[in-house]
Amino acid sequence: MSDTAAKTAPKRFLVSWDQFHRDCKALAWRLVEKRDNWRGIIAITRGGLIPAGIVARELEIKTIETIGVSSYDDQVQREVHILKDINKELVGDGEGWLVIDDLVDSGNTAKLLRQMLPAAHIATVYAKPAGEPLVDTYVTWVSQDTWIYFPWDVDIQPTDPIAATRKQG
Repeated sequence: MSDTAAKTAPKRFLVSWDQFHRDCKALAWRLVEKRDNWRGIIAITRGGLIPAGIVARELEIKTIETIGVSSYDDQVQREVHILKDINKELVGDGEGWLVIDDLVDSGNTAKLLRQMLPAAHIATVYAKPAGEPLVDTYVTWVSQDTWIYFPWDVDIQPTDPIAATRKQG
């Protein structure tokens, strides 16, 4: 969803640092029950870096690989492009690896990762309906028409009441 779409999205979900940390720990709790010893984490940059760090700490995972993926060009969603690839010699088909991202939205990034790493376990903190079937584990379901404002995306500022924003639309 573009910035323009974010401004016109009927629903907004503001996530504080405290809430995001709690949600990432909840993700770790779900993942610790799936497997005793993960080989490592593949963090999807940039949104997956912070949850990957929290999950790595909670599950005592020391190996973190990254993949840089871009699917937005300014404010327009486009094809997914790999900006920085993973070390395929290290991760192989993904068996025993966790792929971590903050959110699965359209599912385009998850589709790409699923093709690249068919045996990996894909986990996100938040999932929207279009992408939900593509992830193995997530914490919170969010409707497709909701724009999530992550703590690194916002400043503290006044906001209109929810009812007032519905009257404007």
